[in-house]
Amino acid sequence: MKKRIKKIAIVGFIIFLLLQCYQPARNIGYEQYFSANFTEMYKVPKSVEMTLRNSCYDCHSDNTNYPWYSYIQPVRFFMDGHINEGKKELNFNEFGNYSNRKQENKLDRIKKQIKKDEMPLKSYTLIHRNAILSTTQKREILNWITKIQDSLATEN
Repeated sequence: MKKRIKKIAIVGFIIFLLLQCYQPARNIGYEQYFSANFTEMYKVPKSVEMTLRNSCYDCHSDNTNYPWYSYIQPVRFFMDGHINEGKKELNFNEFGNYSNRKQENKLDRIKKQIKKDEMPLKSYTLIHRNAILSTTQKREILNWITKIQDSLATEN
């Protein structure tokens, strides 16, 4: 019985080590300029921009700041899944490429998710404590988005 457990442990460890060889491309746009970037389209106040970059951009942009543990599989698989899902739902770097209707819809969804404390995800803020939105940060973002929505409504 002990031999069998030892063999299983050795095989498991070898599989774990082999998984470490797989390091897929990272979601990093480096110093790339994104002309369709959310912050380029709208006059985003610095405080709101910093909050969005700190709490949202890791999963909702083309520039993720990867922590040290992202080099360990299977953690990286889970992170990539969250990033891909987040970018599919909303990508701040591609915001300008969305239709006006889609932009309005995304702004509305951002407001609703912030009000309901659905974003940033609890699984993200568990490790990234500095990404938790304070009441003041929420208010700043919500007020600013309301102003943008009002200006979009007058344009249409």
